[in-house]
Order: sequence, then C-alpha cells, then structure tokens
Amino acid sequence: MSPRSLFRRVAVAEAITWALLLTGMFLKYVTETTELGVSVFGMLHGVVFVAYAVVAVVVAVDQRWTARRTLAALASAVPPFATVPFDRWVEKHHPLDVAWRLRAADPAGPLERLVAWLVRSPAQGVAAGLVAVGALTGLALLVGPPTG
Repeated sequence: MSPRSLFRRVAVAEAITWALLLTGMFLKYVTETTELGVSVFGMLHGVVFVAYAVVAVVVAVDQRWTARRTLAALASAVPPFATVPFDRWVEKHHPLDVAWRLRAADPAGPLERLVAWLVRSPAQGVAAGLVAVGALTGLALLVGPPTG
C-alpha cells in the first residue's frame, strides 16, 4: 500500500469513527436511550485515533514532512472530521508519493532507519504497527480512561 492510500484510508476511518462516537453521544446524552454507543464507538474511535497518529508519523518521516505539517496532521485528529480536509489539503499542496521513499533510499538517522525497516518489511511493519497501536491505546487507558 502506498503512503497516499494508507494515509487517506486511515484519515477517512478516523472521521467515520468520529461520526459513530458522536452518534453514540447523541443517544446517550440527548435521547438518553443507551450508553452502549459511547462505550463501543468511543473505544473504536480511540484505537483508530491512535492508528491515525502512528500512520501520520510514519508517513511524515518517509515523505520528509516539516515539523509544522506533521503537527498539523496530528492536530487534525482532534476536531471531528478534520482529518479528511487535511488529507485533501496535503494532496493539493504537497501530494504524497505513490511509493515509499525509504523503501529504496538510504535512511538518515534512527527514526528514518525504523521507518525504512517498517516499509521494507511490510508484514513485520503491519505487525509492529498493530503492536504500537495496542500499546499506545493501553497506555492512554492507563493514564486516564475517558469518563462519561
């Protein structure tokens, strides 16, 4: 999968889980019919939020994004649905490559070496990504689970 398609898919997934969480919040706080939507969709959104952050950093390193653009990508996950307009902005102003730069280029520094390993070994990269998302989600829950 290319950096462009991976980033876009996770950005859209993050926006969809925002919609699901907001629907759950509507059912809980407005109609007062069920809390199940917040429980289920809140956890799902949290996991996808973390996955988006991990993917954004991996893509940022591979595509040599500036710190400002990387922070904008991460910040776009906070307001509902903002990851999709950010993805469109990137596509218009700084299009992502259709191939991973670090699959062939020599990495410069430890972060690029890590990302090069991830993109050069896709199966291990996916496994490492899933472990990272699981660990970061678990850490977030330990630090302070969302309350409602």
